[in-house]
Amino acid sequence: MLRQAFNLTITGLAFIFAPLAAHAANFNYNYLEVRVGGGPESIGSEFSMSIVDNFHVLAHADTQMDNDWDLAAGIGFNGPVTQFADVFGAVMLHQIKYPEDEGGKSDTLGEINIGGRLWLGDKVEVYGKLGKLDEHSVVSFGARFHSTDQLSLNMGFDNNGLWGPRTVLGVRYEY
Repeated sequence: MLRQAFNLTITGLAFIFAPLAAHAANFNYNYLEVRVGGGPESIGSEFSMSIVDNFHVLAHADTQMDNDWDLAAGIGFNGPVTQFADVFGAVMLHQIKYPEDEGGKSDTLGEINIGGRLWLGDKVEVYGKLGKLDEHSVVSFGARFHSTDQLSLNMGFDNNGLWGPRTVLGVRYEY
């Protein structure tokens, strides 16, 4: 029951904020990112591509390098809230293989999330995301430094609903 209420709330917020959005977002949603995580150690990449204004497709692949993986793909929305902030969200399908010490099983799970991005200055943004992956919470927040128009570095804290909390460092190429 609580899960259904959460999903309904997330969906409702998406429908409320999407029509309020202007025609162009304040952030680029065309990117390729490579990241490493610590505690537990992991490596991964993420790809996003805008299809039309305020709508994008995305995919990611992550592993703890223990014969395991988390592959996901889905659709997302994005739109400006103010001239310095965007709201975004996604619905994704995950294909997960757990490490051998956790049974080595495979599973397919759905994720829904919503978040925001905010410019703090000319080259610094902060971001945060909340969501659900099956029965598990998904939480992510951090900061991104845009060294050029195409390259940015980020540091954040992430709980992807599978591996627990971890620190993440990433490099993002925006095209």
